[in-house]
Amino acid sequence: MQVALEMHRKQENKAFLASRKTKKKEGGGLRAQRASSNVFSNFEQTQIQEFKEAFTLMDQNRDGFIDKEDLKDTYASLGKTNIKDDELDAMLKEASGPINFTMFLNMFGAKLTGTDAEETILNAFKMLDPDGKGSIHKDYIKRLLMSQADKMTAEEVDQMFQFATIDAAGNLDYKALSYVLTHGEEKEE
Repeated sequence: MQVALEMHRKQENKAFLASRKTKKKEGGGLRAQRASSNVFSNFEQTQIQEFKEAFTLMDQNRDGFIDKEDLKDTYASLGKTNIKDDELDAMLKEASGPINFTMFLNMFGAKLTGTDAEETILNAFKMLDPDGKGSIHKDYIKRLLMSQADKMTAEEVDQMFQFATIDAAGNLDYKALSYVLTHGEEKEE
């Protein structure tokens, strides 16, 4: 179950990169400071620490803010180098001010409100499935999980695959895996 939770956390972080858009840190420095400090009470301490790790990974230049260059570098680290400036600008415009850690938490809180864990995991997998096939090759997932953020070991990935439906061609059915991760294994009757 620890492996499943770790995968869920990693996928939420990746989903955030694509689905939660951000705004450039120009002007309005007070706006980021004014962002509700109550946001910290919306998360458990372990979640805040995980968000801090994700923020640190994205803040590539370590200036305490996530900006366009940080997003470009983050996407590049995930293997996506063809991201367009207008896409990044659109992401940055969705934040109400410069993206410091408090703003980052506010954005996460707004994004996660009203969504369930299964939907969050599915959205993360859909990022890796641009053709919408509903499956991703297991070798691709394994490479990602073993090379990004809190790297998983081959044994941890193989343990996760025990709960996955993988066809003869090696494609992992991520919809079924998302269900198992959020609802537990299906009981055979």
